Amino acid sequence: MRLYGAIIVAFFVALIAAPASAQPVRIVAFGDSLLAGFGLRANESFPAQLEAALKKRGHDVQIANAGVSGDTTTGGLSRLDWSIQDGTEAVILVLGANDMLRGMDPELARKNLDAMIRRLKERKIEVLLGGMRAAPNLGADYAAKFDSMYAQLAKEHDVLIYPFFLDGVAGERELNLNDGIHPTPKGVNLIVERIMPSVESLIERVKKRRG
Repeated sequence: MRLYGAIIVAFFVALIAAPASAQPVRIVAFGDSLLAGFGLRANESFPAQLEAALKKRGHDVQIANAGVSGDTTTGGLSRLDWSIQDGTEAVILVLGANDMLRGMDPELARKNLDAMIRRLKERKIEVLLGGMRAAPNLGADYAAKFDSMYAQLAKEHDVLIYPFFLDGVAGERELNLNDGIHPTPKGVNLIVERIMPSVESLIERVKKRRG
């Protein structure tokens, strides 16, 4: 019994003393229905497929799904602090599509995204910003303001950016559900494939911060 007890104690001591580099990289996918996995099974959502793909590539990661269908940048800002738990090291931030679909002022979305990035950086959390694009029917002026804000924010805050989250998927009938907006599992798989280099850069930033 003494030997057994000694083994248990040694195990927990080793666990507590494990270096940060040995811990999984904890990432939160924070956004709207595109991350929540609208119309999909849990294992078909973007966070689930991304985590599986990263693990296949040898990355030790944990990705939490903090996507809420219908969320706007205003909603995201209001729930940011309690949705991003302590211990989170990186956030993939994808919001703005619902602001755009409702025709909301891009300046409001920009201010909200700016505030979210600032809060995350204050908490020493690395950020990958997923950009969106305005629908053509909203006009050239709206699109110019909306589309450009993501790159501007990434530059201002020195965070990583994936310029268009739905790149290669938007407008492709076979890659979207019947609503023409939300990706199918195959569409999500393509997003994961294309965003992978950016996510791996995000992981590298986390590891550098760990030292």
